[in-house]
Amino acid sequence: MTRTMKVAAVAQPGAPLEIVEREVPRAGAGQVVVKVQACGICHSDSLTVDGTWPGIEYPRVPGHEIAGVIEEIGEGVVGWEAGQRVGVGWYGGHCGHCDRCRRGDLVLCENGMVPGVSYDGGYAEYVQVPAQTLARIPESLADVDAAPLLCAGITTFNALRNSGVRPGEVVAVLGLGGLGHLAVQYAAKLGFETVAIARGQEKGDYARELGAHHYIDSTAENVAERLTALGGAKIVLATVTSGKAMSDAFGGLAVDGKMMVLGIADSPIEINSAQAIMGRRSVQGWPSGVAADSEDTLAFSARSGVRPQIEVYPLEKAAEAYARMLSGQARFRVVLQP
Repeated sequence: MTRTMKVAAVAQPGAPLEIVEREVPRAGAGQVVVKVQACGICHSDSLTVDGTWPGIEYPRVPGHEIAGVIEEIGEGVVGWEAGQRVGVGWYGGHCGHCDRCRRGDLVLCENGMVPGVSYDGGYAEYVQVPAQTLARIPESLADVDAAPLLCAGITTFNALRNSGVRPGEVVAVLGLGGLGHLAVQYAAKLGFETVAIARGQEKGDYARELGAHHYIDSTAENVAERLTALGGAKIVLATVTSGKAMSDAFGGLAVDGKMMVLGIADSPIEINSAQAIMGRRSVQGWPSGVAADSEDTLAFSARSGVRPQIEVYPLEKAAEAYARMLSGQARFRVVLQP
């Protein structure tokens, strides 16, 4: 008898997510099959659903925030065992031979893969992935909490720890959504003087509950002036998708301050060239990380108590859960649980 599983797949670009049955994949050489325990829904999944990522082959199963258990190990895989709890994030494998790989910059591999884009992802009961993508999940971290940390978590944590900022310096988090509510927690736990920036005074109390030392309501205050009054931000971690909001915050950077862009903006970021020159201020993008970075993120989160705020849906309601994410009303990450 053929062993089957349920997946939520997109038949073609723009088509709705539909629950269909597939054969459970087998682990090929260098691969593992993971039984999915939870999969986060990320806004980047729209790249697959809408077909805006070039070269996607359909039908395709989205999902790149996968927490699960190793079900089967393929030939040549070492260091992993069936039954281990593992996670897979945006990093879905590298080629090993392009110039970026040869220089060790695996996350920017010219032929890099993404689960749910390059191959079927985690909106499923089982997923087949390259063994190089696996990160260990600490026992104290629930699957539904681990899943969002494999994208939103690693992106914010890895950006902060590679920013060059030192404990005690001012870090401003622009946006208090799916990435921002995790970034505030990480910044506070890492010892930075943490500033949360969002729209509306009512979010101030929540920002402080997450660990923020200061809150700026961008609808009522001049963000750059407030940051300057605090001594200037050494880092502005821009998690929003508004180019204007990023532009407005640039002037609040300290000397040698840096805006790290994590959100894909809906419009260009405009900066004052005099502010950039006279303060040696800069703008830098940051692209997630590899499996080892995911593992570090999960371990730090487990030890420090950083957790995402989530809404959980069964796999059968994947279309409803995806719509909830797109609506912007979710607080703050939507997670599927097969």
